[in-house]
Amino acid sequence: MQRLSVAAATAWVGLLAAGCGGTDAPPGPEELLLQPTSARGAGAYAPSAAVPAPAFAPPAVTAAPASPSGGGTTLRTLSGAAPGLYGGLPERASCDVPALTRHLSADRAEGRAFATAAEVEHGDVAAFLRGLTPVVLRADTRITGHRLADGGNRAHQGVLQAGTAVLVDHFGAPRVRCADASPLGPPVPAERAVVPRGRPWDRYRPDQAIVVKPAEQVVSSLLLVSTADGSWIERPSGTGGEEDARPEVLPPVAAEEVFADPALTGSDAGTDAGPDAGPDAGPDQAPETSGDTGSAPAGQAPEAPFPDVPVYDPLPPADVPPPQPDAAPAPEPLPDGPDAPPVLPDIPLQPASAPYASGYSQG
Repeated sequence: MQRLSVAAATAWVGLLAAGCGGTDAPPGPEELLLQPTSARGAGAYAPSAAVPAPAFAPPAVTAAPASPSGGGTTLRTLSGAAPGLYGGLPERASCDVPALTRHLSADRAEGRAFATAAEVEHGDVAAFLRGLTPVVLRADTRITGHRLADGGNRAHQGVLQAGTAVLVDHFGAPRVRCADASPLGPPVPAERAVVPRGRPWDRYRPDQAIVVKPAEQVVSSLLLVSTADGSWIERPSGTGGEEDARPEVLPPVAAEEVFADPALTGSDAGTDAGPDAGPDAGPDQAPETSGDTGSAPAGQAPEAPFPDVPVYDPLPPADVPPPQPDAAPAPEPLPDGPDAPPVLPDIPLQPASAPYASGYSQG
């Protein structure tokens, strides 16, 4: 599988803001759809493929810091490769991927609409789904989701409740919600005050939702937390639990402190070896890997959460104008005469709606 390039990732976010390339424009970032774990609602792409599992108590998430602009909050961001970001049950998939594949691969309107919103060819839907990894969210998570409406796709901003079964890609980013097969992407910055839609769950706090940032490199395996007993599970990317194993070396972060602020807990996510690490475990004991899979090299800890990276401010104050980019310096005049540079032909720019390498192609 190819690595998602920086340009492609930027285009992905831009297409989300514009309605995901070929789909209808989103209703506006001020509307925030609250989606409980198993709720389907209108506009589902497929019958629920979420596998029932015992309920679990999600860990506490440190409240987001106040926005530097003085309005709202800046949601905490964690890398898709962060140990303990997701949960699951050992050797058990949280999503029935074969059933989802059969439904969406069929030549029906739902499958074709899903492919459009997911930015894949309809003939590649089966390979796309099989390349994803079923996990369970351990924290309320902001996303851009989709639903069927008026014969096409409708993008929306939403929050998925902790405990929701999702499929994540090889960068650890959520791509499909299992309860309704909604294609998922990163959230879009809000331009005005957010208006929640739907009934919030008991533990929902707007400032405690998180944003998942795709890992900078391909993740060969995900370190999950068992929703049954809190133990660690190593799940190779693109597998459904059949290859689950206990990590040979436990990650340098306690499972219950993945979403805690180290400044408040007094612990360091990069050095805490976890509750079962033993007396000799530490930051120098990380899983050894080979090749260019994107995992941490030998002698280095896996990528840890980075809670203070601002992604966007969901509640910008109405009286504060949006920040303006710094003015670019004036270009220096070009020399004339024989020292003048050659005149190059104009190269047409690719339009924003043009297809791009999504990172999901095989090979």
